[in-house]
Amino acid sequence: MNYLNNLNVFKRRRNTSSTDSSSAVSSPASPATIDAAGTSAGAAGNEAGTPRRKKTKKKKGRKRTISVVPISEVTEASLELWRTLPPKIRHDPSMVSFQQVELEHARLHGDCHEDSFPEIQGLEEDDGEEDEEDEDEEEEDEEYENEFITINVTNEEGQAKEIGHVKEKKEIPKPHVHHLAGHYIGNITPPKHDDINDTGQTNLDEDHPFRKYSKIICLFITWLLIMSFMVVKDEKMVEPKHLSISPGKTKAYILPHLPQSTRIKVTLEGTFLSEPYSNITEHYLEVYLQMLSSTLEGNSSDIYSSSSAKNISESWYIPIVHPYLFDSAPIVKEQRLFDIIDSNYEQLHQTNGGLVRLMIRSNIQASMPIAIRYDQSPVNRDVGVIYAAFVLIFLYVLIIWEIVHRTFAAVIASTLAISILAALNDRPTMEDIIGWIDVETILLLFSMMILVAILAETGIFDYLSVYIYKITNGKIWSLIHCLCLCTVLISSFLDNVTTVLLMAPITIRLCEVMDMNPVPILMAITVHANIGGTTTPVGDPPNIIITSNQYILKHGVTFLTFTAHMLVGVIIVVITTNIHLRIIYKNINHLRMHEPKELKELRRNIKVWERAAGKIPPYSKDANIVRETLMKKVKLLRHQYKKKMTKGTVPEDIYRSTLEELQREHPIKNRPLLIKSGVVCVFIVSLFFLESIPELRRLSSGWAALLGVVLLLIISDKNDMDAVLSRVEWPTLLFFAAMFTLMEAVERMGLIDWIGHATETIILSVSEDLRLAVAIVIILWISALTSAFVDSIPVTAMMVKIVVALSEKAYLGLPLQPMVWALAFGPCLGGNGTLVGASANVICAGIAEQHGYRFSFMDYFKLGFPIMLVSVLVTTGYLIMAHVVFAWH
Repeated sequence: MNYLNNLNVFKRRRNTSSTDSSSAVSSPASPATIDAAGTSAGAAGNEAGTPRRKKTKKKKGRKRTISVVPISEVTEASLELWRTLPPKIRHDPSMVSFQQVELEHARLHGDCHEDSFPEIQGLEEDDGEEDEEDEDEEEEDEEYENEFITINVTNEEGQAKEIGHVKEKKEIPKPHVHHLAGHYIGNITPPKHDDINDTGQTNLDEDHPFRKYSKIICLFITWLLIMSFMVVKDEKMVEPKHLSISPGKTKAYILPHLPQSTRIKVTLEGTFLSEPYSNITEHYLEVYLQMLSSTLEGNSSDIYSSSSAKNISESWYIPIVHPYLFDSAPIVKEQRLFDIIDSNYEQLHQTNGGLVRLMIRSNIQASMPIAIRYDQSPVNRDVGVIYAAFVLIFLYVLIIWEIVHRTFAAVIASTLAISILAALNDRPTMEDIIGWIDVETILLLFSMMILVAILAETGIFDYLSVYIYKITNGKIWSLIHCLCLCTVLISSFLDNVTTVLLMAPITIRLCEVMDMNPVPILMAITVHANIGGTTTPVGDPPNIIITSNQYILKHGVTFLTFTAHMLVGVIIVVITTNIHLRIIYKNINHLRMHEPKELKELRRNIKVWERAAGKIPPYSKDANIVRETLMKKVKLLRHQYKKKMTKGTVPEDIYRSTLEELQREHPIKNRPLLIKSGVVCVFIVSLFFLESIPELRRLSSGWAALLGVVLLLIISDKNDMDAVLSRVEWPTLLFFAAMFTLMEAVERMGLIDWIGHATETIILSVSEDLRLAVAIVIILWISALTSAFVDSIPVTAMMVKIVVALSEKAYLGLPLQPMVWALAFGPCLGGNGTLVGASANVICAGIAEQHGYRFSFMDYFKLGFPIMLVSVLVTTGYLIMAHVVFAWH
């Protein structure tokens, strides 16, 4: 019989009354059973035919039958190719046309087989998600896997690596790291996914003998250099000398020794006017150097009248207060580096009995007391800049490649910097080194760590985690945006370190609940803490330094004006940063700790169908029909995989059960302690705000935090101090102390001043009409890039002087406020560039490590540095538009 005639007969029978077919169907929900006579073929056909399609067809694709290939295009040759496919492919609903034709063919010829005719049903979709397969189909899948699938080694991203063809699927399990916040105390770090190789063993490259002994040898050589410099050189002791400058006379102070270099550093202390107010007085002190070619004997008048004296430096003019204010004016320190040209220096050392004297005189009619220090062998800053850059590179090599722990790296680098100063004849005293450490910051960190440790005992962090999990409905991106927004708001009024200390435990707990990797989320909230700290004068230490400058305060930079100008830029940067995060983590699996089972199954099915299509040679039209059918199925599976991969939502049933379980397990544990802690937090925050008011400024942030913690320890009656102090991140505190020492040593070598002079030179080199735009760009980008690698506090202190100096020069025509906003954005946003760029970054890394998660310098750099570049670029556009185009100032 002709095949097409049989097909037409089949189509006509499919439209007959369902009475004939219902008698052969035992159950519409069970697979159709086929006897030798093929009596159930009509039922199976009717089950897959038009009536079902009409019944399930709904709007928006709720449930519809997908027919990939029309029945009219199924030929004998394509049907033969279909029969060669594995059972899983043949029985898939997307192959319904082939199944129907095969059923009719089997009914007419009576050669049906039981495994060839499963229940034919349309491929139903429910918002892009397939229905679960029944047990019989799962058994067939497993049977087919044993024919097709090879050994897969699953890595962190869920990608499978093919090892070889076997008959059984063997999957090497991934390391499972899932624990509750607070279960890991100290430096207990579980193995990272990247440390697991293809054999499932931990990567032990760092224990390789060559790497191990190379590290020891290099560090030992560094220790030898430090040891030799520190043993050979003494501490430089510069004792002050007290002088009285008589009216109308020049005071000559003879230096007891010849200078050992072409530079002499002179430090004066007296009732001087600071640089911003130098133009409001006509009284000044003149200081310069003279060289005497022979030894003079006799009284002082012989010295002044000697014709052998020669001026060897330019005059240094220091503004002084009115004589009536000598008793009440504050003491101000001024420094100057006098350069002696090479010819005078050689003449000085070749002359027998040559001397150098410091000449000081004033134009006031009263005696003026001053204290003087002189250093005849200061650091040669041309060489010191090179050494400073070397020390910073050495530090970043140790941290980036994780040769040693970052705290140990900071200790080594700071000690090396001090030894280099000793080699340059400028070894600081222990008193100087202790003075370099910012005790206020260390005190603030210590106090807030104790406060957070006590707050953790109340269960407030777990409770807040459950609440955020509830309002975000288990959606990953809603959760991330909620955490970032809360971080920005809190950081606007509290310092960044305090914000991170409060938000990090909540973030870790939420990530563990949702089986997400906390590391990228922690880095994201740290970035937003630095961004949010830019908003107000109390949000970040650089802002405090800027708004504490008297010259800036006198020129209209108040709390409200600062916040108004910064808030617009911060909103733009926050939006840009969140878009950036969505782009970086477009694949939601990069945020998960483990790949969901349904995604693994979809990815496996895609590979199975692609292999089936690849085995069909495209030599004929019939083969192409089958091949196109298979590839359309692959396209559908890929679409479903992409949708599920980017959806980022916890399944509804899992979300509800998890939420109920969390609400039961994590209530507030100690309400009285929570109330006491809340009162203390309000007290501390109130003191933080009072500090921003000059008239009420009595306590620093460090003292405010310490007094609040002491109050909490008193009212909570904490007796076990060992347990409280064990939660303090001592390595982090030591890291900050070492970094403060390193930055001061680098500044003493001249690196910070070199950056400042280069910035001023570039601004002065452009025309006047472009000067404001260039000044904004230079100040913003120089401070941002420098703060990414050097601590932002010394960078801000240096750049404030440059901004004030540029504003004072009337011929430049540069308004102060736009440069202040650029300087405020630069260090705060630049701190996002590297792990050591801001204090909050280091604190977050320490908290993560304490909870068993760890991210390296490069992990943070890959996320933070691009975000920093984009945010600074966006801020540049905002400042140019606001102050160059529209002149908001």
